[in-house]
Amino acid sequence: MSFNGFTPETLNYLVELKLNNSKEWYEANRDRYKEQVLKPFQELVLALSGSMLDIDPLFEVTPSVNKTISRMYRDTRFSKDKSLYRDNVWITFKRPRKEWTDSPAFFFEVFPGWYRYGMGYYSASRDSMDTMRKMIDEKPKNFLKAISFYKKQEVFTIEGDRYKRDIVTKAPEINEWYNRKNLFVVHNSKEIKNIFSRNIAEEICQGFQMLEPVYKYLCEVEDRRKRERC
Repeated sequence: MSFNGFTPETLNYLVELKLNNSKEWYEANRDRYKEQVLKPFQELVLALSGSMLDIDPLFEVTPSVNKTISRMYRDTRFSKDKSLYRDNVWITFKRPRKEWTDSPAFFFEVFPGWYRYGMGYYSASRDSMDTMRKMIDEKPKNFLKAISFYKKQEVFTIEGDRYKRDIVTKAPEINEWYNRKNLFVVHNSKEIKNIFSRNIAEEICQGFQMLEPVYKYLCEVEDRRKRERC
């Protein structure tokens, strides 16, 4: 399969699913889902997989649901929103493990009117963030090297909940990273027409390569956290 971009039908499906959020509608439109949503996401995963394995040979790159592609069905057990299905779809490249929410991962996500891509934690544990801060305190130059790209670009922004009171570090450029409960670096775009071109794969690939040094630093954080837990 070759990736030629998404189509307006992909977005139309997501909008209609949101308006007709029922099992009956979903089952009646399952073929549309497979052709208009699942297929182009599978093609995108295949288009990116070689570059992603260059970043980390341990990445899961199987182009299927619950491997790299999100499912449409929502887990509503702990949510106030009881909608059965999502109106967004995403792919992730991460190392396969049972507890993956506090491990760094790359992602690309499409909503009906916008898209985003980036890298970071889905839900960082306090241990992960505390370990990262400890490593920064010990060797700030290593972290500064990992984030040296950031000041030179206008693609990504840093997101994640911040603590109410910042801890000021000796290097001001570290503060925005240091004082967070969760951390991810993301590009948000409302230029939704971009996803209709095969060039979106190259855009995502270049963005992911830019974030590679931060990803590898966060992998070192997780390796140290695991060692200290043993």
